[in-house]
Amino acid sequence: MNVLQEHNGRLSGLEQLQALIATKRQPPICATLQFELVEVEKGRAVFAGTPGPHAFNPIGSVHGGYAATLLDSACGCAAHSCLSAEQGYTTVELKIAYHKAITGETGLVRAEGKIMSIGRRVAFTEARLIDAEGRLYASATSTLLIFEQPTRD
Repeated sequence: MNVLQEHNGRLSGLEQLQALIATKRQPPICATLQFELVEVEKGRAVFAGTPGPHAFNPIGSVHGGYAATLLDSACGCAAHSCLSAEQGYTTVELKIAYHKAITGETGLVRAEGKIMSIGRRVAFTEARLIDAEGRLYASATSTLLIFEQPTRD
């Protein structure tokens, strides 16, 4: 059972994400790719990680999927932070632009996601993947479907 399930749907999306940070518990994908949720506020979420050999592709640079996963996470959690305890979301579309290659020497990268607009059924978000000097490595826009969660007992 994860920290979100432990609260049985009683927390808003923002409260759920704040609980993840406060308890230092992260979803399994974060452990697998060695990144974490580091900041959240209503309409904004930031993930950070240091890419290394665990994320290399066959030619020795960081796989584009690493950047895509951080950007998808930031976009999704920016929307999640605006939802009620009864709502959930899923990504419908993710468009990524790669601006600069990520290597083992890049160091810490941050995916900073924010809401562009949100309605009852759809959210539009954007995110940027930058290094410590603010250099842009990738950017994304996302469309997310918002839905009512099934009632939990």
